[in-house]
Amino acid sequence: MRNFGLLWPIGQPHGTMHQMALRSRAHWLEVLEDARLPYWPEGSLHAVYHDDEAEVAREFAEVAPGLGYDCTWLTPEQVVARSAAIKPQGLIGALWSPTEITVDPRVTLAALPGYLHERFGVTLRFGSVVRNIDLPIIEGGPERWMVDHAIVCSGDDFETLYPKVYAESGLTRVKLQMLRTVPQPSGWRLGPALAAGLTLRFYPSFGMCKTLPALKRRIQAEMPEHERWGIHGLVSQTACGELTLGDSHQYGSCIDIFNHDEIDQLMLQYISSYLNAPAMTIAQRWYGVYARHPEQPYLSLEPAPGVRIVTSPGGAGMTLSFGVAAQTIQEIGL
Repeated sequence: MRNFGLLWPIGQPHGTMHQMALRSRAHWLEVLEDARLPYWPEGSLHAVYHDDEAEVAREFAEVAPGLGYDCTWLTPEQVVARSAAIKPQGLIGALWSPTEITVDPRVTLAALPGYLHERFGVTLRFGSVVRNIDLPIIEGGPERWMVDHAIVCSGDDFETLYPKVYAESGLTRVKLQMLRTVPQPSGWRLGPALAAGLTLRFYPSFGMCKTLPALKRRIQAEMPEHERWGIHGLVSQTACGELTLGDSHQYGSCIDIFNHDEIDQLMLQYISSYLNAPAMTIAQRWYGVYARHPEQPYLSLEPAPGVRIVTSPGGAGMTLSFGVAAQTIQEIGL
């Protein structure tokens, strides 16, 4: 499950990436409507249960609207009125954003290839690794193509094409663990996507807050294992009613293929502290891997004339995808 909006994607607190996220969201809405794919424009809530979390959330709600963010501080009564999925015990309030929309990637990504082919005549090849680019020729599997431009979007594959360029780029890999519950009882909906206090210390958008360092110090002291594994709590709902829960973050060029049960339990423990859902039985566990640059929100390189590498939007790949694509096409002049 992925959310598109202002508070969830990584990036600078405001400015270029903020505007790109908005443009990407607009393109996503256009495609989702045209392709008749399900989505839920129900916004997001960052619930807070500690005074230092409330200070950060209130500060962001005061400062961020002047920078273009659409967000508001809600009292506990207002939070509960907007979401029955948040536990009211100990709730101080929440940061509300109406901008986030939620889609189900398994449904959306399965349908998009057919839509792109029918609507725009896009030809896609699956199961065919591009092994060489020497424009105007691209070689992949048993085929050769004649092209004018090539855009390489290879995710966390740094070895197949232009390995030296990737090695010098500063990119690394990030592994994250995810969970999915059984479907919730018929008719029960999560409503807004949910996060809580740990998320405030994770996304750079909140870095503008002067109250953030105190929150980070408390989390490091009281929740060292959550800090060690880069855990925070995100909750959204699929088209079939399951809840998607996440996530953790392990950094390094070599990825451990085995999941850590300790991480799953820490995520469940934290999310259960604020989530009030009927069915929390875990039906699926998996991990994902993405490319990340330590400084740039995404990486755009030109390893050869007519060839552009575009990768590493971090954990905001779906959020920023259409915005990055539009920017890239504009820069190439197509």
